[in-house]
Amino acid sequence: MSGSEPAAQAARKFLLAPFNDFLMLEQGASPRTDEAYGRDLARFAAYAITRGASGPPDVTARMLREYVYHLKDLGLAPASIRRNISALRTYFKFLLGEGHVTHDPSERLESPKRWRTLPDVLSVAEVEKLLASPTLDDPLVFRDRALLELAYGAGLRVSEWISIGVRDVLFDEGLVRVFGKGSKERLVPIGRRAIGALASYVRELRPRLEHGEGRGALFLNARGQPLTRMGAWKILRKYVDRAGIEKHVSPHTLRHSFATHLLEGGADLRAVQEMLGHADISTTQIYTHVDREYLRSVHRQYHPRA
Repeated sequence: MSGSEPAAQAARKFLLAPFNDFLMLEQGASPRTDEAYGRDLARFAAYAITRGASGPPDVTARMLREYVYHLKDLGLAPASIRRNISALRTYFKFLLGEGHVTHDPSERLESPKRWRTLPDVLSVAEVEKLLASPTLDDPLVFRDRALLELAYGAGLRVSEWISIGVRDVLFDEGLVRVFGKGSKERLVPIGRRAIGALASYVRELRPRLEHGEGRGALFLNARGQPLTRMGAWKILRKYVDRAGIEKHVSPHTLRHSFATHLLEGGADLRAVQEMLGHADISTTQIYTHVDREYLRSVHRQYHPRA
């Protein structure tokens, strides 16, 4: 667990040991289920503390929804997320039965199989605010600007942000080499803003971060090691908060915004498919639904007879 709160203290505050006893003695859970649920709930307790909860009564339905998106952002498979949700439901039933909470915030928590709609898409103005939020007061401003500009400018998955190597940025050609799902390689064009931010980072900051542990990765943390998914997620969260954006924003939100803004601007669906690295165009077509919804919202807002 990260931060100043020790894992043992989090486990105590969130009654993980009594829940573990309940699983073994009353539910007759298999050792494997017991171990998996224990891991899942330790992770949740750590997350809840970072969101200001000091124990189970502070957990809200909204916090649980955000946690499920957080698991998705970390790259967990739908089956793993479903197991996490199952662990949370069992956990809150136990807490309710023992009188530790007065209501069950997991009651209406959705599983990945029911996800059909995309997370919020940022407007162009919101993206501008987000990209302008790193300032020279931030010690790692050059890295953070480059990270955000590249994520939005190339529509990358979070796993792609963190796996790009220094050699994968082709400055002269205005391209970045990306290794997507199944290690499939694609070349994605990037604009002059992203190129400028990457050039500044590679020239000004990355050499100072590199202590021989960077393994050729483009984005490094303050200790000079390759940035992790969680590290990238925390950087994004910091600047979303600073920019005053109230929508739920994940690394995937920037990818959705990239695709939606291209289509709103009249881009060809097949070109967007190629840039996103979708094997099947039907996956890309979901963005045309977002685009249509955007057009509907504009019509409702501005047409006198809407």
